[in-house]
Amino acid sequence: MPTRDQGDNPSAEIPAAGEAARAPCPSARMFGGLSGKLLWLTVVFIMLAEILIFFPSVASMRLRWLQDRLNTAAAAAIVIDGLQPVELPRALQKETLEATGTKAIVLRKEGTSRLLATTDMPASVDEAYDLTDVPPVTAIRDALDTLILGGSRIIRVYGPVGDTNTGVEVVMKDRQLRTAMFAYSRNVLLLSVLISLFTATLIFFAINRILIGPIRRLTGSMQQFSSDPENPAHIYIGDGGRDELAVAGRNLTSMQMELQKTLKQQKNLAALGLAVSKINHDMRNILASAQLMSDRLVDVDDPMVKSFAPKLLRTIDRAVGYTTEVLSYGKASESAPRRRHIRLLELIQDVKDMLAIDPQSGIEFAEQIGAELEVDADGEQLFRVIHNLCRNALQALTSGEGAAGSARRITVSAQRVGSVVSITVDDTGPGMPLKARQNLFAAFRGSARSGGTGLGLTIARELVLAHGGTIALVEKPTVGTQFRIEIPDRPVSLEDYRSRTHIEK
Repeated sequence: MPTRDQGDNPSAEIPAAGEAARAPCPSARMFGGLSGKLLWLTVVFIMLAEILIFFPSVASMRLRWLQDRLNTAAAAAIVIDGLQPVELPRALQKETLEATGTKAIVLRKEGTSRLLATTDMPASVDEAYDLTDVPPVTAIRDALDTLILGGSRIIRVYGPVGDTNTGVEVVMKDRQLRTAMFAYSRNVLLLSVLISLFTATLIFFAINRILIGPIRRLTGSMQQFSSDPENPAHIYIGDGGRDELAVAGRNLTSMQMELQKTLKQQKNLAALGLAVSKINHDMRNILASAQLMSDRLVDVDDPMVKSFAPKLLRTIDRAVGYTTEVLSYGKASESAPRRRHIRLLELIQDVKDMLAIDPQSGIEFAEQIGAELEVDADGEQLFRVIHNLCRNALQALTSGEGAAGSARRITVSAQRVGSVVSITVDDTGPGMPLKARQNLFAAFRGSARSGGTGLGLTIARELVLAHGGTIALVEKPTVGTQFRIEIPDRPVSLEDYRSRTHIEK
């Protein structure tokens, strides 16, 4: 069937153009996709980590600042203490206090305390801090207290001078301390932002190259393939990596190739269905004419004609019935079976007559079925199932292959076990190839011979399942192929059972 090139259709490019218009620009994809989310998440997580680091950091900075003031005051206190018994002039005390940023300096030595310098001494102190040994939790709490509530309070700070028993104590305002802490916090914030942006950028480009890029290629290939799945150029071509994305890419390639094969097969099936429907229409008319002409053979007095006429009529009737349902495989299911109790031996003999095995071929057809054995089934559908299996066996035997010295035979046997009839079709042919075994009952894939379609087994399985039965390939120790069909009787309702027993009485 000829196909028109896409270039001949001007409207074929409209969807592609529309998709291009709706496609986001590269920068939008970069900062709005997974990579952009990764960038912002990295920034947020680093900032959270910096916040957790900030609290002990600002507490340590506060302790260092107070310790520096205490050390400066201690140096001044030692100098002033060395001038005893001379008292430091008032003006010099004021300069010393301004230089140390304090309002009073007290020296503790040998169990006594001496006020060395003071000016504008406040009446009370708001907070007192001992720098001798400050636990981390206390340091963080005091730092937050200074940042939030400080700035106008008078604090008293005391601690030892080096490793000696001498201590120093200062009284001061915490305004300068709070200002220094705010400056430190601002610097930490700016540094944290720079570190987070720099780290996030490195992670962004690394992950974008290692992870986001291959994912974008995968999604792009999926979008292209979905727009035109029959185009081989849209199959994803991955790299030879060994990571998870490379494995996913190879699986995507395999899946797309398999899907293309399936689509091509479905397209061929659609074309085949159209061709078969046309052939079926003409063939049905031809068979109807043949049926009318064969009806006249019954009136011929020739004994040979009279013996073959009924079989010929049944064969033509079956052919007419097949042509009316030849497209049933393309429907949702076969027609429901019209079940009744039939003699299985008579049906098998019809199959044997239909096969028309040449006596000169050396192929035997054996029936191992009791004359009284009945099966509850649709006669025409069961005939199709067994005829398909026997015809496949005959084709395998006529191919000339098989075990050397073994008889060429098709054996159909059956037995009833309870309410189930088991039918076996066995042959001594070459057996079923491995490929046919792997695709058993799969249309157009499970054929055992070159040029076959595999539809026979597919239709046979569907007909058996419609009866509530099973069909399976049986492993056998000798050469050949054996299929077993199991068909259960229909369940009998209590009303039918009572009416049947009443009639028998």
